[in-house]
Amino acid sequence: MEALDVGRYRAALDHQGFSGEFTLRRLDLDRDLDLVHSWMNDPEVARFWQKPWARHRIASYLRRQQGSDHLAPYLGLLDGVPISYWELYRADLDPLAEYYAAHERDAGMHMLLGPPPCRGRGLGIDLLQTVSAWQLEADSRATRVVAEPDVENAR
Repeated sequence: MEALDVGRYRAALDHQGFSGEFTLRRLDLDRDLDLVHSWMNDPEVARFWQKPWARHRIASYLRRQQGSDHLAPYLGLLDGVPISYWELYRADLDPLAEYYAAHERDAGMHMLLGPPPCRGRGLGIDLLQTVSAWQLEADSRATRVVAEPDVENAR
């Protein structure tokens, strides 16, 4: 995937006990595998992501994401501490495009909040708005960001 330069963006976050500088950085498989594996195996995350897999299987999945020609995995950091996992992608090049009226250069995202204290407090909405704005700024040809949240995820 042509790399979106979202790593240069910074956002001041002040949300119900979460404050600091929010940034994204590309996933580093060697450094981040154990953390992402633990998040994917958390029952609340697994309920929606459906990947409560063994470490080697998560590693394989993340390698595929890193090698994708239309998707890039990131960690979301609050003052340098990982709090979220992101997949930013070209939705018009994704299988998702078969299920909606895709526009050329549509951006897409998947996100999970890792630490349980981050969940259920509306933080995800703030982060989704922030990162979607970054996606549109990073690709001036994109006109919208799409996502496909699980219908069972009431939040």
